[in-house]
Amino acid sequence: MKKLKITQVRSAINRPKRQKHTLEALGLRKLHRTKEVEASPQILGMIAKVKHLLKVEEI
Repeated sequence: MKKLKITQVRSAINRPKRQKHTLEALGLRKLHRTKEVEASPQILGMIAKVKHLLKVEEI
């Protein structure tokens, strides 16, 4: 599987709880933190829900 590098670039303040929980499930807790994840269908679905808060790059 390919890997993705995801970075939180926008704040979770004033976002619905579901989006906040999705960011935490992806391992992102603070702005400008980066996490490398496997590109599984579950992860891609979570990224799609909060794509407006993230920057996604393929590795």
